Amino acid sequence: MTIISSPENDADSPEALAHRLGAELIKLEGTVAVRFAGIVETGSLPIPYALVPARGMLARPAKWRKLSPEAQLALVRERADPQAMEELRSSVLNFVARIASEADDESLDPMLFLNALADAPASVTAADVFNRIEQRLAHAVERKKEERHALLTRESINLAEYPDSFEVARRIPRRFIALLGPTNSGKTHQAMEALAKADTGVYLAPLRLLALENYERLVNARPHGRELKVNLITGEERRITEGATHVASTVEMLDPGTRVDVAVIDEIQMLADRDRGAAWTAAVCGAPANVVYLVGALEAKRAVEALAERLECPIEVHTLKRKAPLSMEASPVKKLRNLKSGDAVIAFSRRDVLMWRDMIAEQGFSVATIYGNLSPEVRQAQAARFRDRTADIVVGTDAIAMGLNLPIERIVMTTCVKFNGVEEEEVPVALAKQIAGRAGRFGVHEEGFVAGFDDDTHHVMRSLLKEKTPPVPPTGFAVAPSLEHLHRISSVTGERSLTRLFKRFVHNIDVPDGFFYPRITEEQNERAEWLDTLPLTVAEKFTLSLVPISSRIPTLHQVWEGWARALSRKKTLHLVADPHELLQKNLQEVEDTCRMYSAYAWLSFRLPDFFPDGDLANELAREASDRVDDMLQAQNAAIRRRSTRKAR
Repeated sequence: MTIISSPENDADSPEALAHRLGAELIKLEGTVAVRFAGIVETGSLPIPYALVPARGMLARPAKWRKLSPEAQLALVRERADPQAMEELRSSVLNFVARIASEADDESLDPMLFLNALADAPASVTAADVFNRIEQRLAHAVERKKEERHALLTRESINLAEYPDSFEVARRIPRRFIALLGPTNSGKTHQAMEALAKADTGVYLAPLRLLALENYERLVNARPHGRELKVNLITGEERRITEGATHVASTVEMLDPGTRVDVAVIDEIQMLADRDRGAAWTAAVCGAPANVVYLVGALEAKRAVEALAERLECPIEVHTLKRKAPLSMEASPVKKLRNLKSGDAVIAFSRRDVLMWRDMIAEQGFSVATIYGNLSPEVRQAQAARFRDRTADIVVGTDAIAMGLNLPIERIVMTTCVKFNGVEEEEVPVALAKQIAGRAGRFGVHEEGFVAGFDDDTHHVMRSLLKEKTPPVPPTGFAVAPSLEHLHRISSVTGERSLTRLFKRFVHNIDVPDGFFYPRITEEQNERAEWLDTLPLTVAEKFTLSLVPISSRIPTLHQVWEGWARALSRKKTLHLVADPHELLQKNLQEVEDTCRMYSAYAWLSFRLPDFFPDGDLANELAREASDRVDDMLQAQNAAIRRRSTRKAR
């Protein structure tokens, strides 16, 4: 119904005039407006509405009050005219028809959204109300899509079936032998002896350094008087021998498709490691060997027994004891001059290691230096100097705790506080015991000793060594996504974002009993968000998210970003050798250069068309390693010369 105003009605109030025009005058705290109400139909569905048209906002209350009665009436008559009413009704009708159709397409009740047309606040225009309804519908559609995709993801991946993905291992009648004990109990030696005697076998290490050490151990072994042919396979390096029967490898490089007689999985307690535990889960589930040795700390006993039961593999558990006694010193070291040949001094950062190296060298000691940023080759070279007593004392981080069989007589802790990636915290009991256990090498020393450098550290270390190490949980074993997992999720959801694929893997796949659970590292997630901004395939983004290069070192992170951008442009990245490059850099820069070349080599095995210079990268990494070793030695010698001159 349309009401036409006439001159004789103009003396009425603005409210009465608006009413006669088929509108309502609304006075709110923030505005004065006219609102039209009515009903439209879509199909047989009546939809009431009460909305303010685009020109329905008349004025702010303060301004409205200043208008004369005639001006107020004129403004109401202008804005509440029949044409405005009809335009609003037409726009509501079109909007209702569209929303109803879109809701029906998604099997949603349109009234869940359209009811808002009658309940809209008078402080917003019809266009604002339409936008809000559209957003609510879009969110509902997205939620429904999310639920559908979550269901499809759950149906596509069931982690209870994870062991079945290792086809060769599931076909073999496997048997587990767990050799569990503290450091210096001979467990690794026993497992490696069995591996060397086997016709075929694989050693799986937590670190490139340990893979390299045991590669050399196998190469030098002479079981039954014969020489073994051995391959070394890490993420960054391949040393391939024709006719090889044995492989020394990092755990992530497990080949689940090649059957062998014996597999050795070292440091099995790393099943509980937050970032890398998934690699040990995969190794236990997928090592394709008749006999699988699980070597590690005592706290892994319940975990390996639970895994063996789940995998339906018989298991023998052998508990080994330490071969040489380990004792706390009666008192802390306190002074640098109280250090002695055969000591290993432990700090927890590169900066602190080099600081202690300098202070100890100033006392006239020759010092070997070991920390995580050094390449395996440099660590080996430094360790060799300590073994042959070219170096009196080794100063290192907890990198000493894993691998590196060193003739340490006494461990000296400079602190019991370590940065965990988020904050400073007391060293975990397991790590404290593993570090301490390096003292008293069997066959070299009759006993090992542990001391803190200061009173507080000595006291804390004594307490930590008395504490019981928490066991590795017998459930909740981490599983990392494979490219196959991501492609499977992508195929059922149409998703191409690596970030969202990771989220679906973590939150949507089926985890029936929690025995296996999905795990993505924080660094991978952070990288995925940035990689999603580039035109890369899912496979390319996934590969780049795994590159072993530190995101916390700005120069290395910039290099990684440059590689990603180049790959997105399908640009081939060649390396150019510069013989003077390393001579112009300080120690930190040469260490980082070494790591950069190693990361390039890693990529060369996975994306050889775009990173073709893998051999050159390994050669340059070795040159950088040699340069680092030379610089460490030169610094050590220079400090000792200065201390000698001072003494004179």
